[in-house]
Amino acid sequence: MATALVVDDEPQMTAIVEFALQTQGFTVHTAHDGATALHLLRSYDVDLVVLDVLMPTLDGLTLCERIRARSDVPIMLLTALAQHEDIIAGLECGADDYVTKPFHPREVALRAQALVRRRHGGKGAVLRVGDLVVDSALHTVTVAGRRVELPYTEFKLLAHLAARRGSPQSWRDLLRAVWGTADLVGGRDVVKTTVYRLRSRLTALDGDATRYVQTVRGVGYMMPDLLPGDDPPR
Repeated sequence: MATALVVDDEPQMTAIVEFALQTQGFTVHTAHDGATALHLLRSYDVDLVVLDVLMPTLDGLTLCERIRARSDVPIMLLTALAQHEDIIAGLECGADDYVTKPFHPREVALRAQALVRRRHGGKGAVLRVGDLVVDSALHTVTVAGRRVELPYTEFKLLAHLAARRGSPQSWRDLLRAVWGTADLVGGRDVVKTTVYRLRSRLTALDGDATRYVQTVRGVGYMMPDLLPGDDPPR
């Protein structure tokens, strides 16, 4: 049974989301402010955080960043802010999904299930592409033996490309695989921004991350199919 933490300063909204998750078998903890949420995260093992963006004192985006700094737990943001730049800001803070209000409670519950399922799926798979190693069980990435620290969403993106190395993936393919939807508002920009962040982290070790995460003009992105020691094409 999965455990979720729901954080919202509105008790009525908290109760709606709590009930929706409980109907899908979640054990639910609730908090109405950021400080309480951080305390609960230190006290319990949580499989998912559902987080309101517009909260007083400690807003949802700041709280999301603080959670992501210490944990790779999936984070779903709930907010009335639906502009492209708002969604991208949320995902850049480390969120894995972004649901705008008003929403149907069952949609939130099903998205929550999908996030938890993807987090725990594929355990034991080790993918090797050139000098890149992606370990799904340990949630680790190394390049030529050097560890790369990746947030949860960027890890999922890299693992998806590695599992389908040699095969171009459209941004819609990536949205479905990583974010669980092909209809996310501003989806192309969301994927582009996440690829940019992923490349930046890989470049810090490899010097040229585009060798592993390549742009396929007019299609999307691809990881080349390489053997250990191969020099990826530029």
